[in-house]
Amino acid sequence: MTKPGGELTWKDLEIGAVMTEPGNASQYQTGDWRTQRPVHEHSRCIKCGLCAIFCPEGCIEPNEEGFFEANLFYCKGCGICARECWTKAITMVEEE
Repeated sequence: MTKPGGELTWKDLEIGAVMTEPGNASQYQTGDWRTQRPVHEHSRCIKCGLCAIFCPEGCIEPNEEGFFEANLFYCKGCGICARECWTKAITMVEEE
């Protein structure tokens, strides 16, 4: 049930607490403060979507060709996507 101000409560979460949209990052483009960013190598990607499933911000979505890419306006550079990608199609590089 949402609070009067429109805020989500724990009762609004899906089973397993899966976040289907970026959380507070959707209101504040929090990607500016990251120190690393994910780089996707499409030749290694098998389009499994594990990176999107494990992304805590929900900022990874498929592009027109079906490859998953992070929206860098919201990506905080945590590296979970790169860690979970078993084909090593995602690497983290230093932000410039």
